Amino acid sequence: MDDELLQRAAGLPEITLAPGDTVVREGEAGEGLWILVSGALQITKAGVVINSITRPGAAIGEISLLLDSAYSATVVASEPSIVRFAADGRAFLMSDPAITRLIAVGLAERLNFVTTYLADLKHQYGDSPGLAMVSEVLGHLAHRQGAPARPGSAREPNPDY
Repeated sequence: MDDELLQRAAGLPEITLAPGDTVVREGEAGEGLWILVSGALQITKAGVVINSITRPGAAIGEISLLLDSAYSATVVASEPSIVRFAADGRAFLMSDPAITRLIAVGLAERLNFVTTYLADLKHQYGDSPGLAMVSEVLGHLAHRQGAPARPGSAREPNPDY
């Protein structure tokens, strides 16, 4: 699937990134969509490293475009990398139904991975204090319908504990 998205993005301009170059910054607004051609990108959320992207054809910025929200994470090149860039990401998504389908499949794969991981955690550590609450909250969020979700938490950002 990633190869197909990379092929469909062949006409987009390529940008060469050096290690440390920022692609998107958490909380900032943007309209762009990036497709990784080569290299590695590190994803951080609230200053915590959560993932690394190395698969050519992986999309960056698609969640913000689809939710019409600010970027939910910061993405930085962790090695020399090349990305293809659609300055008007929405127009690129709408230019071909196959592109939108490929983005949807990528998001569905990631959701499937997270829910499978959650099920594995519950299976291994279901009796552990606190895990039941995490599972319940994630399960509720995964099946939530209604008004668009707003990222963040209502808890105190810097508790005393």
